[in-house]
Amino acid sequence: MKTKLTLTIEKNIIEKAKEFAGNSGKSLSDLVERFLEKEIAEAEKQQANIPEEFKGLFGSVNLPADLNEKEAIREILTEKHQK
Repeated sequence: MKTKLTLTIEKNIIEKAKEFAGNSGKSLSDLVERFLEKEIAEAEKQQANIPEEFKGLFGSVNLPADLNEKEAIREILTEKHQK
């Protein structure tokens, strides 16, 4: 069942999105729906690999997108063992 949704988006993004949708032969609603489906599927895929006891923690910490986990662990361990 389709339902109407109201979004607040920057005007220039809306204009570009409408042009993109028109050029691709799709509606803007279709593009948004497909994008959301893709994002949800990716999030569900990532959560499927998380042990059940940790799923409640999902989203409670916002890490930088460019975080290098191995380097961060190395820095923490180096600092810990220098004391």
